[in-house]
Amino acid sequence: MNDAVIALGFAIFIWWFSTGIVILLNRMSRSTVVLSLALSSLLGAAALLGLAHTAQQSSMTGAYCAFTCALLAWGWNELSFLTGWITGPRTTALPKGARGWRRFVESFRAVLWHELAILLVGVAILVMTWDAPNQVGTGTYLVLWVMRTSAKLNLFFGVRNLSEAFLPVHLAYLESFFRRRPMNAFFPFSVAAASVVLLMLVNFASSPFTNPAQVVGATLVGTLLALAIVEHLMLVLPLDTTALWRWAIRKRQGTGADDPFGAKGPVPNLEKHDKLLQIR
Repeated sequence: MNDAVIALGFAIFIWWFSTGIVILLNRMSRSTVVLSLALSSLLGAAALLGLAHTAQQSSMTGAYCAFTCALLAWGWNELSFLTGWITGPRTTALPKGARGWRRFVESFRAVLWHELAILLVGVAILVMTWDAPNQVGTGTYLVLWVMRTSAKLNLFFGVRNLSEAFLPVHLAYLESFFRRRPMNAFFPFSVAAASVVLLMLVNFASSPFTNPAQVVGATLVGTLLALAIVEHLMLVLPLDTTALWRWAIRKRQGTGADDPFGAKGPVPNLEKHDKLLQIR
């Protein structure tokens, strides 16, 4: 029981802290962002090697290491996107009057290269951990991938909170691909499906036949999935979660730090909206 509680706390902390770090780094100067991308790329490569190594370790330490390595690999994906380094062939707002299939195609073109990068990293992780005893890293990456895709689809179909306040200036055009409405038909399905998987992980972790390392692994992945479900709910509930990352989103007045690439334009009002990284 203590092992599960520690794993629960670890997963919550690293989710909160890593989210804040990505927000903070993306609001720094251009030179800092470039350095961050370089370091993130090195960490991402090291994380893949770490996943290959820990895949053969059926221990609690191996579970923690695999979980952390998967988050580092995912962090490279997120930072490369939010800095505008890897996005898509479309870098302008949605054309006026675009509806239906055209709106979907243009929206997908705005993130195409990023989605391909996520796919390539995911395939690499799957190959390196295939048929290995430790699948915590693969499960962690899969949860992040599926739930992020689900959140993006919900933003496309329409939700109450679009989280555009945290979009950097160089990605402000992405706001045009979102739709604001109280809820959409896909939302209940996405939350229900994720909740079923979470229940399966909880049942597995609480089974008397599950060994301690498996309990830790299931708790880590399950906690991340639970947090992703909460983030989904935040898309439709009238709540403000900005305070969770106040230390990371504090603006530097008069420095232009909101756009590390020097783009000109109005700085989003951070008090108006509240959740960029629900699309993580």
